[in-house]
Amino acid sequence: VKLVESGGGLVQAGGSLTLSCVASGITFDEYSLGWYRQGPGPEREGLTCIDGTSESAYYADSVKGRFTISSDNAKTAVYLQMNNLKPEDTAVYYCAAEIPPCGPGWFQITDYWGHGTQVNVSS
Repeated sequence: VKLVESGGGLVQAGGSLTLSCVASGITFDEYSLGWYRQGPGPEREGLTCIDGTSESAYYADSVKGRFTISSDNAKTAVYLQMNNLKPEDTAVYYCAAEIPPCGPGWFQITDYWGHGTQVNVSS
C-alpha cells in the first residue's frame, strides 16, 4: 500500500492550497481516506476523512468551513481544498487510510500513512 501526497508549499495568510493524495494497493471499497497534520507539537491532529463509496465526510472543528475533502474513486485519490489559511495551519499534512466508516472514531487507529507534505502559511 502506498499513499503519495502532493501540493504543499508556501502561501500567505488568507490564501488557498489544494493537497492531493493518490493511493495504490487499496480501494475505496476497503478503506476510507483522510488527512492529518502535525505542527510543532508532538501530536498528529486528525482533520477530515471521506468514505469514497458514499462520499460521506467528517471534519474536525478546527477546519470545518475552511477545508473541503473530495474524492476521485477512479483514481483512489482524495483532495484537500484549504481556504482562508492561517499561520497556525502551518504543518506537515499526512494522508491516511483506515477502514470505514469515516467519523470521529476513524482517527483512533490508522492502518496506512503517506510521507507527508509541508504547508507553510506566512503572516
